[in-house]
Amino acid sequence: MALDLSFTPRPAGQLVINWHVTEACNYSCQYCYAKWEAPDRQRDLVHDPVRTKELLVRLYDFFHPDNHANPLRQDMDWSAVRLNLAGGEPLLYASRLLEMLPVARDIGFDVSLITNGSRLDPGLMASLAPSISLLGLSIDSPRAQNNREIGRMDRRGRGLDIDSLARAVDEGRRQNPALKVKVNTVVNKVNQSDDLTDVIQRLRPDKWKVLRMLPVVDDRLAVPQQAFDDFVRRHAHLAAIRHVEDNQDMTESYLMVDPMGRFFQNVEGGSARGYRYSQPILEAGASAAFVGMRFSAPKFLFRYKPPIKATE
Repeated sequence: MALDLSFTPRPAGQLVINWHVTEACNYSCQYCYAKWEAPDRQRDLVHDPVRTKELLVRLYDFFHPDNHANPLRQDMDWSAVRLNLAGGEPLLYASRLLEMLPVARDIGFDVSLITNGSRLDPGLMASLAPSISLLGLSIDSPRAQNNREIGRMDRRGRGLDIDSLARAVDEGRRQNPALKVKVNTVVNKVNQSDDLTDVIQRLRPDKWKVLRMLPVVDDRLAVPQQAFDDFVRRHAHLAAIRHVEDNQDMTESYLMVDPMGRFFQNVEGGSARGYRYSQPILEAGASAAFVGMRFSAPKFLFRYKPPIKATE
């Protein structure tokens, strides 16, 4: 699915800021992009409640809908700001997140969370659900062998149990009937022939995001265009909730903050691979740190269009 770059500025509804709170994860996916250069072995901010709150205040003030000095206002408008907590695996620090959620909401953020699901159980879900509006689940394959090859296993060889996860998701919906659920699937060389219909039907997500593996750090599992297109066609019957992102759709379409509190963006061009970082937000301020960071409003808005039924 090609991205139409013909663009007329329009409201985004929510502006989404993705804070990757940690690089740590209990899985070791080969294509994982959550690998950041930490200056002077600086510790993840999530472990410091005072600095975490300061970071969130600065981000909210800068991206507040009424801040007309924000440079993004030249191309888009928004009425709310959502903080999406990601990783690594953020639920490795579940207690820190449970402390952070009311702080973020009091500041003014809507809050969402993306997780590999391995740490979710009905008890934790019951604690999280009232404070989040959206739960994102990273699921790449229904097959244990494929998950093992990708790296979606912990050190004890344990992978995700979909039935257990579904029970946790059901509890989340009981605790918060307004909770939205999204599944993210990264199509790669290992899972390119999989059929995720049963998984999607069991979890009943409001949105299924199908992403082509982006070789930011490692390209060993990169998938050819034809195989990605075949995966998309194989799941055409799920088009009502599916949203497809190819590599060009993802580049410069996310607002991202790393665990040390810096804006970052993918490096493009030639053989370069990795990230471009801003100054630390807590040192320079959000406005000064954001200067020079590339961001595509058309691509961002494309990602939040409702899925449409089509035959690719």
